[in-house]
Amino acid sequence: MKVIIVSGISGSGKTTFIRALEDIGYFCVDNFPLIMLQKFLELCESTKGKIYKCAFVIDVRERNFFEEGKDILSTVKEHYNGEIIFLESPDSTLIKRFRDTRRIHPIYTASNITEALSEERRIMNWIKNISDRVIDTSQFTPHELRQFVLNTYGESEKQMKINLISFGYTYGIPLEADMVFDVRFLPNPFFVEELKEKTGLTDEVKTYMRSNEIYRTYFPLLFDFITYLIPLFEKEGKSYLTISFGCTGGRHRSPAIVNELATQLSMMNYHTTTIHRDINKTGG
Repeated sequence: MKVIIVSGISGSGKTTFIRALEDIGYFCVDNFPLIMLQKFLELCESTKGKIYKCAFVIDVRERNFFEEGKDILSTVKEHYNGEIIFLESPDSTLIKRFRDTRRIHPIYTASNITEALSEERRIMNWIKNISDRVIDTSQFTPHELRQFVLNTYGESEKQMKINLISFGYTYGIPLEADMVFDVRFLPNPFFVEELKEKTGLTDEVKTYMRSNEIYRTYFPLLFDFITYLIPLFEKEGKSYLTISFGCTGGRHRSPAIVNELATQLSMMNYHTTTIHRDINKTGG
């Protein structure tokens, strides 16, 4: 039985995440009391396979059960190979979302929402520390977050699902990355006048990259390394792999590498998705 626990900070996208899981066949429960989790999973097992994929949102709304729930979550991880996903965003993003939706923070008893978020982070920190994956959702629109869930946990031709992310170091490393590759050593099209305003998805930039001797040496080595690792991760039972490539601004070099790698992996029948996080921002 596949068990996913979705937790995180209020306003970080837990509802979007679990609704996407529901769309791909997970039995989903929001605001589930931790203290009841193990008993509920035992009941699911008794259905003899009728319920074989479950997802639960556990967050600060059930904080009264947190102390009793620590051992329960550890047991669920061990016995059911449960996966804990923790969603978060910077305070500035969360405050804007609360204002846009006019929602009230669940523990809004402090003098302001910043204090409420600080208290929530303190309460939730132990779950974050034992999570299998921490995702910063500030870089996703609701649609992109939903697509990320569908691509990561949906069915595919091979078990391993590979998410490729291009990003700019100027804007920070993606927290959800399993592996990060720095490609800032490659010649930068940003400093070529006719390529400066283009992106790594254009034919002109792709041609420029492929014409460079460093790139022509690097990419085959990169591809061989990643295709060597994928079966090893599959053997360990990992169902998805998120690989991030960063250049200075996330506009030219990293998108070009990501798209080329996605094309090659797709030819090997891997379910591969791409996210170009910073491609519409300025910089090289």
